Amino acid sequence: MEKLSEFLDFQIFHVGDYSIKAHSIISALVIFFVTKFIIWLVKKAMYGKKRLDLFDQKNISGLFQIVKYIIWVVSIAMILNAFDIKVTVLLAGSAALLVGIGMGLQQTFNDFISGIILLIEGSTKVGDVLEIDGEVIKIEEIGLRTSKGLSRNDIVMIIPNHLITTNKVINWSHQIKKTRFNVNVGVAYGSDIDLVIKILKESVFEHKDVVDKESIDPRFIDFGDSSLDFEVLFFSKNIFTIERTKSDIRKTIYKNFIKNNITIPFPQMDVYLKK
Repeated sequence: MEKLSEFLDFQIFHVGDYSIKAHSIISALVIFFVTKFIIWLVKKAMYGKKRLDLFDQKNISGLFQIVKYIIWVVSIAMILNAFDIKVTVLLAGSAALLVGIGMGLQQTFNDFISGIILLIEGSTKVGDVLEIDGEVIKIEEIGLRTSKGLSRNDIVMIIPNHLITTNKVINWSHQIKKTRFNVNVGVAYGSDIDLVIKILKESVFEHKDVVDKESIDPRFIDFGDSSLDFEVLFFSKNIFTIERTKSDIRKTIYKNFIKNNITIPFPQMDVYLKK
């Protein structure tokens, strides 16, 4: 026991009145590995099958992030205490420095607070499709400072959290699983309007990503400068890749117009020469 006591009291580092002993390092390592083990247990408990039956996995992901950060904060405080570093004294002694750092890192702190709001509030979750500044993004990960999203061009985007909480953001998947979209087309003057409406409805009806097919609604919307303008409204659950769905529908409409001798006009200008 004496040898063990001597080993634990062995000074590894010494500066002035402060020293680091072997038992401080051992305590810090024990706290670190115990923390990792506790986080593993919490994750296993929260992501268990029965738990996922009660809560949405998106909500579980946000809740786990918050719990993990709290555990690490407590753990770091305990590690500092193991080295006889008092957190309150450290903060008080560096108050002026912290004020200066805070001014310089104001936006970073804003992102941290925004990240906590996102994780707690749950208005934006992993898997949601957002439109931010005209860019449609599928959220893949919500972190404490930044979130990671995937654009429709398969480009990974790192988004500061304050952009999601303070800007005007459209959440396409927040309330319902299906969303209404439209495709516009113009046909030449003199075309059979009833036939055009029939073709639009049939063309949309064919696509596999269209749901509630009885709700497909083709409309004659305006008299254009060079065309009769139509739109067809439809519902789809395929929110993130809807542009590909629209492209398929446009191709089908164009093919069906050709079969039925319906012309899609282009702008023309007549020039009259006077002698």
